[in-house]
This record gives sequence, structure tokens and C-alpha cells, in this order.
Amino acid sequence: MRDFALEVFFSKWEFTARHHMTASDAESLSLAELLDMASPEDREAFETLWLGYTETQGAPDLRAAIAATYDTLGPEHVQCFAGAEEGVFIAMKTLLGPDDHAVVVVPNYQAAETIPLSICEVTGVPLDPAAGWTLDPEAVAAAMRPNTRLVSVNFPNNPTGAIPSREVWDRLVEICRAQGAWLFSDEVYRLLEVDEGKRIPQAADVYEKGLSLNVMSKAYGLPGLRVGWIAGRDTEALARFNRMKHYLSICNSAPSERLALIGLKARDRILARNRALVAENLDKLDSFFADYPALFDWSRPDGGCVAYPRFTGRGEVDRFCERLVEESGVLLLPAAIYRSELLEAPSGHFRIGCGRKGIDAGLEAFRGFLDRHHNDLAS
Repeated sequence: MRDFALEVFFSKWEFTARHHMTASDAESLSLAELLDMASPEDREAFETLWLGYTETQGAPDLRAAIAATYDTLGPEHVQCFAGAEEGVFIAMKTLLGPDDHAVVVVPNYQAAETIPLSICEVTGVPLDPAAGWTLDPEAVAAAMRPNTRLVSVNFPNNPTGAIPSREVWDRLVEICRAQGAWLFSDEVYRLLEVDEGKRIPQAADVYEKGLSLNVMSKAYGLPGLRVGWIAGRDTEALARFNRMKHYLSICNSAPSERLALIGLKARDRILARNRALVAENLDKLDSFFADYPALFDWSRPDGGCVAYPRFTGRGEVDRFCERLVEESGVLLLPAAIYRSELLEAPSGHFRIGCGRKGIDAGLEAFRGFLDRHHNDLAS
């Protein structure tokens, strides 16, 4: 597999740039803040925790709390992982073989295509930037082959924030069902929709071969816990994931499981805070980009806490982002990070985050850079 471009880029800049303006998670909490949300019983359970191994599938009470976030599932339908990335790796390595074929929506989180490509043939289906990053389900249908075993999607999408209509989503399920293919649905930004009316059902709730990937990292803003999961009705597939996990993390961190349970029980409070923060930040981004119509093509994402505007000024977006971080300490993710091996991805875009506090200082530094170089940048 090729290097994970995003992580290589972040290894250089994530903890050194003064203004991390491209974060893909919502604002996190301190340990003290999270524990303040705990019931006396859950706080005591954390503080008196025995630091031994945990169950590979995940603690029973944690899986019950996760299952409660779905409409049709029970604890037996949940397999926990050390973050979402382990779940992606295990699912692809377990479900796909060298004689299979997969379909992956582009742009995407790189692992969604790089891992399947290390196993079998993969076809990319693009979101259409000219139509608000919409997905054409008939393009997915046209990409299917007799040996297509899995379709991988991510909504709200990273990096575009796009969400398909309910009609498109139902058609996608119909296509997968007719093929008997797995629908692997990365749903880590679900519940951060700008308009809750655009929220689509979770794949595991609407399709017997739907696999819903989620994690405490993104919408909940708790990436330091490293607790993710896949939910699905096919318990045999989950059991295979469980056995593959024996070769990787073996089990989750016991303290992280207790803290994830506290977070899930306080989910309404945490998610309401994060949705309000995203809405506030999007208003600020609306105003910011409105001041530079000659340099950017901006539109609000449908959901999640990232957006994918286009740089329309002079020069390449990658060089623009490089100059911005080196001179002003403002970190953005340029389009090269979202290069696809499956098809030509739209150029000129960059990812900007809208889920964290402190956006004002970053926008001020960003504005200073643009004002100093406006004559050089304007096309």
C-alpha cells in the first residue's frame, strides 16, 4: 500500500502549525469535563477500574450503549475496534479476496480505496462537484460486475461534507441488495448535519448486508479514546472481524471503554454543543469567503465538520497551502492529499475544518496572508 498521504502530511504540520484550520474532528473535551458528565456510578466504575484485558468484541455495556444509537440492532450486532481505521482495515481484509471487485466513492478517506486496492480490483465512482458533490447511483450500478462484493461510501463525506438525498440512498441500497454486495458505510460524521432533515438512515438499519462504521472521534469529538465500531445484522461477518482483531489490537483500552460509555450516555449534550459550534463556525466561514470572491469558490457542506472550497486564484492550490502554513502558520489540506488512484479527482480544492473552537485567530491570520498577497493571488 502507498503511504497514507494525509497522515504523512499531518506528521509534519499537525502539532507544529499555529492554526490547525483543517481538523476533521469536533471540539474535544478534557478528561475532567467528560467525567463531570458521568453518573456517580459510571465515575466510580472509571476510578476503580481494573486495568486488565477487555473483551475483544467490546465491553457488553458499551456495546449495548452503541446498539441503542441504532433503530433495529442489539449488542450482538456491534463489534468494537481501536478507532475507526482498524475497523476499515479488518473489514476490507476480511470481506474481500483477490478474485473480488469493489466499488468506492471518490473523493474519500484514503484508506477506503488504498486498502481494497491492496486486495482486489476497485472501481471509483465520483461525486459531482458541479452538482453539489452529488452521487449518481446509476453510476454505481454501471460499475457493478458479477464479482462485485462490496460498495464503500462515506456520508457526510470527507472532505466535501456531502449527503445524498434519501431517494439516492434508497436506490444505492437497492443496487447493493440486487447484487448481494456489502454496503460499507462510513458514518463517522452522522449527527453533525447542518440541516437535520437531510440525515439519512444508517446502513445497518436498512440493509441486511449494511455495515455501519462509526467512532467516538469525529461527531463526538473524542479521538483520544480510540474507540470505534462496526454495526451490522450479519453476526457471522462480525465474528470474522472479531477473529481478525486478535492479530491487531486484540482488545480496546479498558479506560477508553469506560470513558466512551460516559460519552455515549451524554451524547445529546455533546452533540448539541458540537452542532452549535459547527453552525457558528460556518457563519464565520460564510463571511470570510464572501470577502474574497475572486480567490475562492465556497459553499456550505451538508454535514460533518469539514468543507472543501476551491481556490480560484493564480497558481496551484498545493503551493498556495504551502505558502500559507509556512508564512502564517495556517494549516489547510490541499487537493493533492485527496489524490485518487481510481480516477482523476477535482483539483484546486482544499479542506478546512469547522468543528473546533478558536477559529477566529486562524481566520485572522488567513486574512492577513490574503491581504498581503492579494495582488499576487488574484487571477
